[in-house]
Amino acid sequence: MRTERSRLSRHAEVAKAMDYMLKRWGAFARFLDDGRICLTNNAAERALRGIALGRKAWLFAGSDRGGERAALMYTLLQTARLNGVDPQAWLSDVLARIADHPARRLNELLPWNWKPAAQPQMAA
Repeated sequence: MRTERSRLSRHAEVAKAMDYMLKRWGAFARFLDDGRICLTNNAAERALRGIALGRKAWLFAGSDRGGERAALMYTLLQTARLNGVDPQAWLSDVLARIADHPARRLNELLPWNWKPAAQPQMAA
């Protein structure tokens, strides 16, 4: 690609695309080193489809901060789904535990590391 790029004018549209790709080559080729990385973003787009379809229903989040919070929550819940975790169970458990959880061990509460808190056994 570098050889072909050197033959093109810097104003050529294809040269701009090649420059874009060459500057980000590490990110583009990452899937070669990690088989878990998908070649497309179809899964991410499917996950966001419900949000896109409902955007008129929640066109105004109240403020920019409200919109940022909503985006954060959608991201967390979809991450839980993608990791095979029930989002409601995960969020309920994490919210109940987070106040007493050590900050240095917050990674234990991420969806891919999460283990539900042991439920106390009820006496018969």
